[in-house]
Amino acid sequence: MRKWGLLAVGLALTVAACSGGTTTTTEGGSAEGGEATASAGSRLDVVKERGQLICGVDGGIPGFSFVDESGTYTGLDVDVCRAVAAALFDDPEAVEFRRLDSTERFTALAGGEVDMLSRNTTWTTSRDTQVGLEFAPTTFYDGQGMMVRADSGLESLEDFAGKAVCVETGTTTELNLTDQMRKLGVEFEPVVFQDADAAYAAYDEGRCEGMTSDKSQLIARRSTLPEPSAHVLMDVTMSKEPLGPVTVNNDSAWFDTVKWVTYGLIQAEELGITAENISEFEGSEDPNIARFLGEEGTLGSDMGLPNDFMKRAIAGVGNYGEIYERNLGAESQFELDRGLNAQWTDGGLMYSPPFR
Repeated sequence: MRKWGLLAVGLALTVAACSGGTTTTTEGGSAEGGEATASAGSRLDVVKERGQLICGVDGGIPGFSFVDESGTYTGLDVDVCRAVAAALFDDPEAVEFRRLDSTERFTALAGGEVDMLSRNTTWTTSRDTQVGLEFAPTTFYDGQGMMVRADSGLESLEDFAGKAVCVETGTTTELNLTDQMRKLGVEFEPVVFQDADAAYAAYDEGRCEGMTSDKSQLIARRSTLPEPSAHVLMDVTMSKEPLGPVTVNNDSAWFDTVKWVTYGLIQAEELGITAENISEFEGSEDPNIARFLGEEGTLGSDMGLPNDFMKRAIAGVGNYGEIYERNLGAESQFELDRGLNAQWTDGGLMYSPPFR
C-alpha cells in the first residue's frame, strides 16, 4: 500500500521547518552518557529527550502491522519500529504507534506528528525528491498483484475489460493499475477508496471483480475475509514495490539512525547473531563482530547513539530473519518463502554495507 501524494509545496515547507536544517558533527563534543554529539536540531535529539519513539504504521495488515482487540501491535513493520526504540532506549516497548491512512501519513511525518513511518511504503523517485522523504533500506521487496474470486474465471488483466477493480486512492497502486490497463488498452472501472478497510469490504461485497495492492498485502488481507479460500491471487505482477521505513529529508542524523538500525537487522542475520544466542558473541575476537556489538570502536557514538545500539536492537527484537519468520515466514500463518527477501548469500536482495 503505497501513497504517492500531491503534497509537494506544503510538505517541502513543513519538512524544512521540522528537520532543523542540516546536521553537523562536533569535534570532541559529547552528549549525556558520554555519547558524541551527532546533530544540532535533529529529530534524533527530540526523540532522545522525549524518551519514546512515535512510529506511524498502518495497523490493519496482518504480518506487517496489525493491532488486535487488546491494542497489541505485531508485524514486520512494527518490529522495525521496536528495533529503533531498542537501539535508542534499550527498550523495544518504548514506542507509541500511530495508525495513519493513505492520505495522512506523509503530512503526519512532515509535520512532526510521527518520527518515522514503518508502513509498507514504496520507494519512488517523486517521493524521494518532490514529496521530501528519505527512504531507509528496503525491508520487503514486493510487487503489485490482483486478487479475484476463485470461481470468477478471470485469469489475466485483459479479462477486466468492462469490469470493476477496487483500489486505494492516492497510491502508487492506483497509478500502476491505470498505467497497466492503459498499456494493454483495457477499459475498466476503478472503484477508489481512501481507506483500505472500506476497499476490501467493497470487494468482499462484490462491488468490484478484483482487488489490487501489493501481493503481500493481498495475501495478508485475504486471511481476514470471511472465506479466505474463496479468493486467489492472479499470476500477474504489475510493478516493483520496494517497501521500507521513511523519515523526512534534510535530517541526516535521524535518517542515519533509522538507516543503520535497519541495516543492522540484516547484518546480524548474515553474522548469525540472534536474540537467543547474542550473549555467545560477546567478547568475540572477530573485529567485525566486536565493532557490530559496540565492544570496539565508536560507530554508535559517532551517530549520537550508544556504541552497543545494535546489541540492544537484536536482543530486543531479533535479526531480520527472525523478524521475517515469525511475522511472514514459517512460524506465521502465511508461510511466505523468503524469495527476494532472503540474504544476498542465499540468492536474495538483503545486503548490508559494512559496519566499520
